[in-house]
Amino acid sequence: MAIEIEKKFLLANDDWRKSVSRSSRYIQGYMGSNRNCSIRVRIEDNDAHLNIKSATLGITRKEYDYVIPVADAHEILETLCDKPLIEKTRYYVEHLDHTWEIDVFSGENEGLVVAEVELDDEDEEISLPDWIGADVSNDPRYYNVCLISNPYKTWQ
Repeated sequence: MAIEIEKKFLLANDDWRKSVSRSSRYIQGYMGSNRNCSIRVRIEDNDAHLNIKSATLGITRKEYDYVIPVADAHEILETLCDKPLIEKTRYYVEHLDHTWEIDVFSGENEGLVVAEVELDDEDEEISLPDWIGADVSNDPRYYNVCLISNPYKTWQ
């Protein structure tokens, strides 16, 4: 089991685009989520994973992640996952000692752009890039699993 400590932010501007080192296309779906955990199937480019995360509010979660065949992932996404599926492109930006992941959503969540950074400790001090905006780490609306039942396009 791994522990994920992650902060999530809105973006203040598009200056991050000048520093992108690579990108990946994601499609993911959720199934069997409950008040204790979320169960996700994700295809990233040509790799697929089954992921289980504890359903806790805040920046620290238990996380279990397993490689699965891509063909199985496609079938699970099509037949077992709640809709809409989460579609996004993830851009990677290096800033000082951290890799920032900027998710640009499409589909039902088009228009939503968030930046995430993984930390080694909840109290870790980080230097925020100038393109970082509001901290939304504790706002469940921005959790991917919540974007299924409340897609960004429906927000007022």
